[in-house]
Amino acid sequence: MRGAKSAKWVAGAIIVAMSATACGSGDSGDSKDKGDGNKPAGYVSIDVGEPQNPLIPADTNEANGGYAIRALFTQLLTFDGKGEIVLTNAESVETADSKLWTVKLKKDWKFHNGEAVTAKSYIDAWNWYANKKNNQKNAYWFSDIVGYDEVHPEEGDPKAEAMSGLKQVDDHTFTIELKTKVPYFNYKLGYSTFAPLPKVFYDDPKAFGTKPVGNGPYQFESWDRKKSVQLKAYADYKGPNKAQNKGLLFRNYTTVEAAYKDLVSGNLDIVRAVGPTDLPKYKQDLGEGAIEEAFAGVQSLVPAFYSKSFKDIDPKVLQGLSMAIDRDTITKTVLNNTRTPAKGFTPPQVKGFQELEGITEYNPAKAKQLIQEGGGVPGNKFTIQYNSDGGHKEWITAVCESIRNATGVDCVGDPKPDFPTDLEARDNNQVKGMYRGGWVADYPVNVNFLKELYHSKAESNSGRFSDKEIDELMAKGDNANSLEESVAAYQEVEKKLAEKMPAIPLWYYRINAGHGKDVANVKVDFHGEIELYSVTVK
Repeated sequence: MRGAKSAKWVAGAIIVAMSATACGSGDSGDSKDKGDGNKPAGYVSIDVGEPQNPLIPADTNEANGGYAIRALFTQLLTFDGKGEIVLTNAESVETADSKLWTVKLKKDWKFHNGEAVTAKSYIDAWNWYANKKNNQKNAYWFSDIVGYDEVHPEEGDPKAEAMSGLKQVDDHTFTIELKTKVPYFNYKLGYSTFAPLPKVFYDDPKAFGTKPVGNGPYQFESWDRKKSVQLKAYADYKGPNKAQNKGLLFRNYTTVEAAYKDLVSGNLDIVRAVGPTDLPKYKQDLGEGAIEEAFAGVQSLVPAFYSKSFKDIDPKVLQGLSMAIDRDTITKTVLNNTRTPAKGFTPPQVKGFQELEGITEYNPAKAKQLIQEGGGVPGNKFTIQYNSDGGHKEWITAVCESIRNATGVDCVGDPKPDFPTDLEARDNNQVKGMYRGGWVADYPVNVNFLKELYHSKAESNSGRFSDKEIDELMAKGDNANSLEESVAAYQEVEKKLAEKMPAIPLWYYRINAGHGKDVANVKVDFHGEIELYSVTVK
């Protein structure tokens, strides 16, 4: 959700970015927790795969790592189940002009090593995250702040070590000066990449990423690579989402089917995503443990605009490919009514949601016409990259068949063994055609599904879409006088994106998850993630 998501690239069949929700890699057969012993009493086990990167907040924008980061760290604020702001580590976040923001922290908050959480904990962390030399995936999230361009210049080395827009007032108060007005900036602060860091981090960031020390509801215990991550409840946590269980065990699976098998057999407490194979029967299998709920996420197909297939492609071709996809039939059959066909680039749960005309309507004749007018796809064939551990093969096969039948353009899947491998190919510009995109809200405003994915400098713009007109329209939205004006401006951005086609929206997500009989109070937040802190063990 990323995004989100987020955190928020999502990997799994239901929980795809942070973005996201994902399923990882590991044992493929009877996948009891080999190599990690049995689950400790009072802990909750869930299928969360291998994080792509070390567990540092600003270096995590995918769902596997996101689950761990959100358990280990708490930022200034978060959101309730309806996407409304809930203050956590912050006492207040206020502004008079949307440009200068004042943050007051709640006192007596501690990191898991006993160190106090102060204004300096945030300022130092944000400066480190933003610094170009530290190569953090989410550095761009700090680009609104005055001084970002000095610590993260487009060319060359940093000209400063700290952003001049961050100033400490006292131990528990600091100010954030932005380059321009950003009326939705407080919503952005709900993303986990804005979490603080303790002093020990700077001694050895690389080592810290393998044994992180956070300020969240859980503290780190162990990470058995490609098998499991184990966290225990932090007894002195001061936030509203205090753990109602003794700890968490994130277990890694090769497939969603293997995780589901363990759930049904009692070897796993929660699955985040039921794969297409098990969707028809999971409600019968799980009874009251079956979960189906809509959330703020969108599945899409994203062209790699550097690839031979889509370099210099006419947007008409992409509009045609979009109109060649029979979303209604695919969501009803292959996806067993667990998705809702998308009408645009943003989901219904965010501020500024709107339905766009035309681009997602199934119209084979119009699709074929547009593709011909736009000059077609080179070679009349392209690939769709996806992660094999996420339950995507079936629907991608159906999408390709729909496109082929409607237009004659051929299309095949390009599977990667797991989500981290899929992400690495995107990061390194190795996608051969399109890739399966999925984004879950990091914050519940339309901006999050537009700017974070389609601005030319956005870190999560893995298709490398770049359009000066879009960037300029986004800048107008950022400099609006109010949240309402900003949201309206980004609605105009979305309409223009329908002309440019940086991606093909497919459907909105519904989480199809489940839990076993040994746990209760399993709830879903607006990101589509399980609220693990509220889960109780019977």
